[in-house]
Amino acid sequence: MRHSRSTIATLRNAMFPLFIAATALAQATPAPTTSAPPRFIRAVQRSGDIRVDGKLDEAAWNAAVPSSAFTQAYPAPGKPAPDGTEIRVLYDESAIYVGIRMFDTHPDSVVAGLARRDATAATGIYSDWVHLIIDSYHDKRTAFRFSTTPRGVQKDVYTFNDGSEDLNWDAVWEVGTRIDSLGWVAEYRIPLSQLRYGKQEAGSERVWGLQVQRDIARRNERDTWSPWTPQDGAFVSRFGDLSGLLDLSAPERVELMPYVSSKLTRAPGSVANPFYKQNDARPSAGADLKYGLPGGLTLSATVNPDFGQVEVDPAVVNLSAFETSFPEKRPFFLEGSDVFGFGQVVRQNGYGGGTFLYSRRIGRQPQRAVGGDVAYVDVPSQTTIATAAKVTGKTKGWTVGLLDAVTTEQNARVQTSTKLQYDSPVEPLTNYFAGRLKRDFRGGATFVGTLLQNTTRAVSDTAFSGLLRSNATIGGVDFEHDMMNRKYILSGFLSGSQVDGSRQAIASTQRNSTHYFQRPDATYLRYDSMATSIRGYMGEIAIAKNGVNFWSVDYKETSPGLELNDFGFQTRTDFRALSTLIGRQDGTAGKHFRSFAYFVYSNDTWNYGGDAVFHGYAAAFHSTLNNLWGVNGGASVSPSYFNDRLLRGGPVAENPGSWSGNASVSSDSRRRVIATVGTNLFRDESGARSTSFSTSLNARPSSNVNVNFGPSVNRGRGTAQYIRVISDASVTSTYGRRYVFADLEQTTLSLDTRVDVTFSPSLSFVMYAQPFVSSGRYENLKEFLTPRKYDFAVYGRDRGTSAYNATSKVYTIDPDGAGAAPAFTVGDPNFNVRSLRGNAVMRWDYRPGSSLYFVWQQERSDFEQIGDFETRRDVSAIFRGPATNVFLIKATYWMGR
Repeated sequence: MRHSRSTIATLRNAMFPLFIAATALAQATPAPTTSAPPRFIRAVQRSGDIRVDGKLDEAAWNAAVPSSAFTQAYPAPGKPAPDGTEIRVLYDESAIYVGIRMFDTHPDSVVAGLARRDATAATGIYSDWVHLIIDSYHDKRTAFRFSTTPRGVQKDVYTFNDGSEDLNWDAVWEVGTRIDSLGWVAEYRIPLSQLRYGKQEAGSERVWGLQVQRDIARRNERDTWSPWTPQDGAFVSRFGDLSGLLDLSAPERVELMPYVSSKLTRAPGSVANPFYKQNDARPSAGADLKYGLPGGLTLSATVNPDFGQVEVDPAVVNLSAFETSFPEKRPFFLEGSDVFGFGQVVRQNGYGGGTFLYSRRIGRQPQRAVGGDVAYVDVPSQTTIATAAKVTGKTKGWTVGLLDAVTTEQNARVQTSTKLQYDSPVEPLTNYFAGRLKRDFRGGATFVGTLLQNTTRAVSDTAFSGLLRSNATIGGVDFEHDMMNRKYILSGFLSGSQVDGSRQAIASTQRNSTHYFQRPDATYLRYDSMATSIRGYMGEIAIAKNGVNFWSVDYKETSPGLELNDFGFQTRTDFRALSTLIGRQDGTAGKHFRSFAYFVYSNDTWNYGGDAVFHGYAAAFHSTLNNLWGVNGGASVSPSYFNDRLLRGGPVAENPGSWSGNASVSSDSRRRVIATVGTNLFRDESGARSTSFSTSLNARPSSNVNVNFGPSVNRGRGTAQYIRVISDASVTSTYGRRYVFADLEQTTLSLDTRVDVTFSPSLSFVMYAQPFVSSGRYENLKEFLTPRKYDFAVYGRDRGTSAYNATSKVYTIDPDGAGAAPAFTVGDPNFNVRSLRGNAVMRWDYRPGSSLYFVWQQERSDFEQIGDFETRRDVSAIFRGPATNVFLIKATYWMGR
């Protein structure tokens, strides 16, 4: 803890001046001005009953003055909407009511699609929509969207940062819809408990931001109440005002959602395994809580959460030294995650990833492998989350985010060859904490924020002390400054990290693929085997211009010692990068194009030793034709540069120059069958190449059924696939090590399939399956020869000998033939990986906020050392592999007010 406090103090002292400077800039800059006064509508207090049925025939609606005069966002930005739309707003002490009448000159052409709740374009829904969006904080940056179709499909979205969207926010609200001879109607009742706003003096009037948007599917048209176009580079700040909300008190918000579930797992296994159960049944129970705190903040908590209904991750074959990142899909961690978004610099092009809060670390797969005499072992598939809680929201210009989660120690059950059984720890007790604070200025046009994260592990046990870090702290400040009504945006951040642990754990951290401190030719790095902590920093600053003509310039640097992977995600450090982009876009329909955008961009990157580690220059375009076909393409060239990661801790090598290109075409999205085809090509100077082809066929046989089939195939040849490293003091040119590589011929086929069937807005069925095959044949085992060159010698051809034993599947390599160097062996690395991952979910929303799930998940996997790809053999083998089936029933019940 001594190191942790030191880190926090260092970060505080370094960042406080930047925080003060950014705050002063925000206060000194005048607020943006708009070219035209915003639209406004006045709400009227409800008098009389309202039945939410989509008719608007109650007397109470007559008291509300309608507002109309919508304009197009596309295809003719700024022009009057061809069909009229009227809005009326009422309110009472518990809810806000909005009636929207959408006139249509051809009411028989209104498209009434049906899909499950929160449907997205990925589900293939084709429908007219209306979107009611409320900025109840009136901060011009955040808003709550309530969307519906003529069939009453509900979709709720949280909007943040003046345009970014969180589709995982869920609310409990009512809407009634109806198609009639004039068009269609949407009648809303939004409980005030589902909105967020602070207290206000009695008798005062509230003003909220408001936007209503209408989508007309057959014309691919969007009309808006308050003028907005996709080229604006802003969204919430373009809203109009909703006034007339008198004596509207902040409601008490309490929501409790308990759940019960039962899971049955049927997996292949051996009866000799004492831990094997052919039918493993496990009941579970837990609860989620939401409680409204003063000032518009919300406390969310979960006890023993269950995420059995969440869609499975896709299969991948990762032959790199870097971890694969998967998106978060668990509802508790998704909802409100935008509050914790730190360092989200506004630019159109940048280099290098890095996520400060990667919530999939919470409940991760155990990290310690069980060694020794192990005959049978039963390892938990994931770490148990005992409890998690967060506080999120906005109050008086401040955005607040606090998250804390505890995962319990995990143990594997082990049986030795002598039938001795014991428990072996595989993951320690861990606490994850994240704190986020942002302050808005100039009506939301500027913000300054801070972040503090900490991960603490109980690693006093010798099983973990040499493996895992005991403590990790990350802190930083960020800012965004919008100028000229968001035409120009200046943004940036500065962050720092410190990790602590035993000498063994910190030495391992220095040697891993994120850092490679042990590189023998990196004189600017110092590998310290006695260190018990590492510090590092990352900073970025960018300026961007939005509009028809757009551009951005971005500079980013990450020191070699930065470490985010305890609670965040990063693949490499040690770089300084300059990225640029300039382009033009037009959303006005012309002679041939409905919309288009084209741009050129560049990325140049150097490590802290001054070596150029990446150069990339590219051009691309995106377009939609007037027949609503899409055409996209691009090309890039990358001159040779140095690769300080190729030898995985060895000296720097040269990376050959390369070029790539891509193109795709998609058909009219209004048709029942939509096709998209795309291809990517890559070539480099060493002879490496790859060609990929993908297609997506989306079929809507009826308004409530969508089928998507997305096969993709990639075939490539690499000329420097890492195999292993051999210590040999006689090899002075490569610092006493032989780096063994091979050519790799790889083919990967994926057959993603998705079926969505919606029986009613409250009853749906979704099936996702991914048959997957990847084969790899290794050829020309070879040795890297010369640092700072792309130089190899093939064993058995250019030097030494190589012999393969087909029985043992082992290569025996003598690197210098009759010389003194010792021979070594390499196992046959060829592979054929086949898998099938999928799940099917039946969901019934049997009452508002409450759901019943029936889930079936299946996973099949198979591995052989063949190396070549044969479609019929490999695809059929997918379905012959042993299957693990999981059946889940889960019920949730929402209680709230």
